[in-house]
Amino acid sequence: MSKKLLLKDAHVEGIRYFETYRKQGGYGAAEKAFKMTPEEILEEVKVSGLRGRGGAGFPTGMKWSFLAKPEGVPRHLVVNADESEPGTFKDRYLMEFIPHLLIEGMLISSFVLGSNVSYIYIRGEYSWIPDILEEAIEEAKAAGFLGKNILGTGFDCEIYVQRGGGAYICGEETALLESLEGKRGNPRLKPPFPAVKGLWERPTVVNNVESIAAIVPIIDITGAEYAKIGVGRSTGTKLISACGNINKPGVYEIDMTITVEEFIYSDEYCGGIPNGKKLKACIPGGSSVPIVPANLLLKTVNGEPRYMNYESLADGGFATGTMMGSGGFIVLDEDQCIVEHTMTLARFYNHESCGQCTPCREGTGWMYKILKKIEKGEGKMEDIDLLWDIQRKIEGNTICPLGDAAAWPVAAAIRHFRDEFEWHIKNPELCLTQNYGLAHYADPIPAAASN
Repeated sequence: MSKKLLLKDAHVEGIRYFETYRKQGGYGAAEKAFKMTPEEILEEVKVSGLRGRGGAGFPTGMKWSFLAKPEGVPRHLVVNADESEPGTFKDRYLMEFIPHLLIEGMLISSFVLGSNVSYIYIRGEYSWIPDILEEAIEEAKAAGFLGKNILGTGFDCEIYVQRGGGAYICGEETALLESLEGKRGNPRLKPPFPAVKGLWERPTVVNNVESIAAIVPIIDITGAEYAKIGVGRSTGTKLISACGNINKPGVYEIDMTITVEEFIYSDEYCGGIPNGKKLKACIPGGSSVPIVPANLLLKTVNGEPRYMNYESLADGGFATGTMMGSGGFIVLDEDQCIVEHTMTLARFYNHESCGQCTPCREGTGWMYKILKKIEKGEGKMEDIDLLWDIQRKIEGNTICPLGDAAAWPVAAAIRHFRDEFEWHIKNPELCLTQNYGLAHYADPIPAAASN
């Protein structure tokens, strides 16, 4: 059974409230942290090997060390709770059921970063959660863990919750900062980076909810002990949002040493695929990461088991691998249509593009229109190569990663499931009433492929 750090008290009745959270040892890590210097805490975070849990996987301690500290200029911590990636809902779970874990993590992080005013920018569709967070903030303030002169240290910290307007683009950190300032959520050109000029042109760190919550167990058990959990550079535990064709959808905390096969089929986690269906494909890190067929999901090209961690999922690059991403694990069984799912994602990215960059603004709409044609049985063979060409000209040519996020699903779908696209085009009437099915996607990879 995986070790639990973030969700160890999730089952405790009333854990949402300060009194219960405190009885379970809550804010003990904050008390410990305030007896340390910011430099000592930063070192613990670096030693822990914690990587950003929002998708990029950048080392958190290194990101914090980039923060500029000009004399007399305020600094800010902003928590990115704009969890809009399709298939991802882990941060919602933390905020809704264990809000004080995030508040405590923010308190410690704010102390390290010298942020006297910190913010939670939350997805607009999470309309009920800001009330939960604000109640937790007031409870923490009443207990002396927020506000002026916290625990007699002379450190002041206020936390504010800002509701987003329901735009996926605001999950990009600079677009988030623009929105937080009251402007349209368009990504900024970088440099300057937020660590130098962020919120109101002040040095700012933007971190994901899970990343900041993980600071609490790191201080609690020490960075060295945290680093012992997991494997290689995939240290600590990771929250996974599991959904799709599985028996037990939900949020799971794993230690990244388990195989993908165990995660999908064991009773401890997803419990297998309903109705005895076979696995066809999976999007393991949220909608923007490459989809992979079953035979490349459970094993690498070299025939080694695929593990639920950053390095193993990425093994083989985009040619045969994928990414951990935000941990939005979407399982597709043999009855699912890859063309339809790719079209749905293309429609999403077209809708959510801010329109600032021409390749993204025009390309996402173009890809959606072509995929819609193919799905309706009106496609032509040359449309497949056209889709490939469009995604190639979007990737890497936009201000923010939304362009990449829109291109990668299309590229991966064509790379691994081209025959399914061709079947749609060759069978324009049949594809309206029947799915392509499993084909060879679960077949073992020939030994020659590993040479």
